[in-house]
Amino acid sequence: MITLLTGLLMGTLTVSAQDKDSLITLPTVTVTSNTVVSAEVDKAFKRTFPDAEHLRWYTLDKNYLAKFIEKDLNHQALLTKKGRLKYDITYGGENQLPADVRQKVKDSYEDYKITSVANVKESGRNIWVINMESPSHFVVARAEDDVFEEVEKVSRSN
Repeated sequence: MITLLTGLLMGTLTVSAQDKDSLITLPTVTVTSNTVVSAEVDKAFKRTFPDAEHLRWYTLDKNYLAKFIEKDLNHQALLTKKGRLKYDITYGGENQLPADVRQKVKDSYEDYKITSVANVKESGRNIWVINMESPSHFVVARAEDDVFEEVEKVSRSN
């Protein structure tokens, strides 16, 4: 999930650090819009995200993808046909990071600017993906529980 998310945020997709030079081609995923969801899915969504605005539904494989805004933040949530939430990704900026995570980032990457963050909530996990840049590099880092690590570092081409 994190490798995929990192790829989505950085525009590239690499395997783990051990296989840094390997490239994976993912299967084609068809996303269609103007999707109508069942009452069961609608009820589960409204219970989980009561303040959602600008909701758009899409079919994604055999699931439903909801794109919406809640509390001025963009979300993408994937629900099963029975209404079970598989994951929710919230996109934002540095201000959305918890103070302890922000401090770890600032301590580890003093010369970097945080350009965007994503908070992935999946199966009881709370994962932060942080995109940063400096004059010479782009970095993607992740934080989960007390673990903070660099996922990918790419040199800027000047």
